[in-house]
Amino acid sequence: MPPITATVAINMADLELNCPLPLQYDRIVMAHGGGGRLMQQLLDSIIQPVFSNVILNQKHDSAVLNINGSKLAFTTDSYVVKPLFFPGGDIGKLAVCGTLNDLAMSGAKPLYISCALIIEEGFAVADLQRIVLSMQLTAQQAGVLIVTGDTKVVDHGSGDGVYINTAGIGIIAENTNVSPARIQTGDSVIINSDIARHGIAIMLEREGMNFDHNIATDCADLSGLVQHLMQAGIDIHCMRDLTRGGLASGLIELATASHHAIEINEAALPIQSDVNSVCEILGLDPLYIANEGCFALFVPEVQTEQTLAVLRQHPLGQQACLIGKVKAVHPKGLVTLQTATGIGRVLDLLSGEQLPRIC
Repeated sequence: MPPITATVAINMADLELNCPLPLQYDRIVMAHGGGGRLMQQLLDSIIQPVFSNVILNQKHDSAVLNINGSKLAFTTDSYVVKPLFFPGGDIGKLAVCGTLNDLAMSGAKPLYISCALIIEEGFAVADLQRIVLSMQLTAQQAGVLIVTGDTKVVDHGSGDGVYINTAGIGIIAENTNVSPARIQTGDSVIINSDIARHGIAIMLEREGMNFDHNIATDCADLSGLVQHLMQAGIDIHCMRDLTRGGLASGLIELATASHHAIEINEAALPIQSDVNSVCEILGLDPLYIANEGCFALFVPEVQTEQTLAVLRQHPLGQQACLIGKVKAVHPKGLVTLQTATGIGRVLDLLSGEQLPRIC
């Protein structure tokens, strides 16, 4: 492959930060990392204008790169979950699955991952071994290699045990085009699994809440399921894994990016009874709680039943269900929920995250 070079001329005058929704903070707060309105304002007013380019502006889970006739997906993410170990997983499994899933959401087959560790002085070596072994097992099961990385140690009290950054590269088949821009009026909105389990599992473990429950994270590698869909000939218009901010925030982001109105049906949403009970007791909205093994996909209406059938053949898609439709073009994007009582509710971004530090 010949070397790839690029020259970028930057005009400093172009970097003036014009904020459509001015930040009302002169310091970063936890809500700026929560996947809600404050995070969106931070991205739109500070980060996006500086780094703006045609690839970044697609606002996809992965950057799609055309290189010498091949189409590659490239993504990166950082993990600061607290606690590091939780029912059904740990920060290592979460980091690998999160990166695999971001690649999968662009229709890519994951190939390689990097791993960067920021370790706090005094962290137990046995716990570090447990985490990296978990990463290796998860990567091995997905058929990908962890091929490069970095390790840094910070002073005791300057971190929180260990933080992990991962990046991933995958290859996209020649005729595959999965992106928010392909969402169309009439598309069916389908999810593969129940919602809100990951966030609730993390919160209960973190706070030591001894509810009588059996709630474990849904953290899983979705790339195999996505490949299963593509091999079955499903014309996937768009996909989004429903992590920070949950189902509601993910759909709002896609409605805004695609300039469409989306309507979902509350009665169709699958929620484990234990999870629903905890949400009711604590006053949490499951629509906004993070998932790590659940994604939304948009397909043509005529392929709805075929898509559900294909999903249900896979262990991670057995709860697949149709939750809504893309109703019409909407200049600013709109998501509405038809409640069980028949009342329409407009969904909006929360200021931050109901449950911080969940990924």
